[in-house]
Amino acid sequence: MASDGANQLAVNGGPKVRTAPWPARRLFGEEEKQATVALFDKYTSAGGVFGYNGEEEEAYCREFAEFLGGGYADAVNSGTSAVYVALRSLELEPFTEVICPPVTDPGGVMPVPMLNCIPIPADTAPNSLNMGPEQIEARITDRTSAIIVAHISGLAADMDPIMEVARSRGIPVVEDCAQSHGAKYKGRYVGTIGDVGAFSTMSGKHHATGAQGGVVYTKSEEMYWRARRASDRGKPYGIEGGGTNVTCSLNLNLNDMAAAVGSVQLRKLPRIIEGCRRAAHAVAERCRPLKAVEIELGLPETEGAFWFLVCKLDVDKVSVDIDTFVAALQAEGVPFGAHYTTPFTEHAWYKNRSVFGTSGYPWTCPLYEGDPDEAYPLPNRAEADRRLFIVKVHENVTDREADDIHEALRKVEGAYLK
Repeated sequence: MASDGANQLAVNGGPKVRTAPWPARRLFGEEEKQATVALFDKYTSAGGVFGYNGEEEEAYCREFAEFLGGGYADAVNSGTSAVYVALRSLELEPFTEVICPPVTDPGGVMPVPMLNCIPIPADTAPNSLNMGPEQIEARITDRTSAIIVAHISGLAADMDPIMEVARSRGIPVVEDCAQSHGAKYKGRYVGTIGDVGAFSTMSGKHHATGAQGGVVYTKSEEMYWRARRASDRGKPYGIEGGGTNVTCSLNLNLNDMAAAVGSVQLRKLPRIIEGCRRAAHAVAERCRPLKAVEIELGLPETEGAFWFLVCKLDVDKVSVDIDTFVAALQAEGVPFGAHYTTPFTEHAWYKNRSVFGTSGYPWTCPLYEGDPDEAYPLPNRAEADRRLFIVKVHENVTDREADDIHEALRKVEGAYLK
């Protein structure tokens, strides 16, 4: 039963914790503007045009790889394209199975059936939005050809045991790092631990190449050249003697203007990551005395990038469900949210097999040796949906916002504690 404090909640007509707008990120500034102006000036003064794979894009790819400690990077036009190209670089056989995260953007899974492979959801680790090694292992069959691991919210998945499971079976791993630029696992950047990493650089992420973009990263030169060919219509990159286009693919290139913006953004990225970490730890420190809510800072020996904060609600200690709890938090003027994404198995495109016309392919193809109608229960994901909620933070969140996040949580928790 709610306490008398519930009457003071903003959702019930009481005063809000925060009436000021949440601070803007202001991700782009004068530096990015001048980089694009300089690019235009460079080419128009000579009567030419800029395109892609020019000096700017080559520089951005080189700088991106250097940020991750060396290796190879190929810039593409979206995070979805990055996952697609990363998978193409693995040269997967059609009608095999790819284990996928149940918590991710649809673009993190859709490339799988587009390649005529079968997406198989693994459950999350308990009380987490990330897949765990045991949950991945439970979905492996003799048809498994790859594993996609997403680092959701900027918190690293438990990569060492995941890689042990994958390596013991000879299964390659794609790391989806769309939300985790600069996150670290035991001293290593995410995206450098698996066989190939896929990054989104759209304007909502830690660093951006403009409105949209993505990067494919690998330490393997051979895989890099396969990625280059996959992202540019099968042009014979890395093949001695060249020749005609060697494989059928799409034009998924980034462009030099986006890359020029990306280079500026890369120089800002360490400060952005540090700002996100500072904000996350400021909130967590303030919230330690709370009785029913805990701020997730990640696994031991990891450093999060905190695209948003994951909050854990002990539903057994409060008198309301998570929807009521989060609605009360939102009414206090702070950007909380519940039910982060729907598992792809619940999306219409997956349920209706809407990939290649009305054929039902790749699931219904006779060459697929699995059960196209098999159900994949996700009990940990369902329980996480009942207990986890989020609050948006970024590098410009200050101590004032940390205070307001804590005060909203304290106020609402106090009203609903049993």
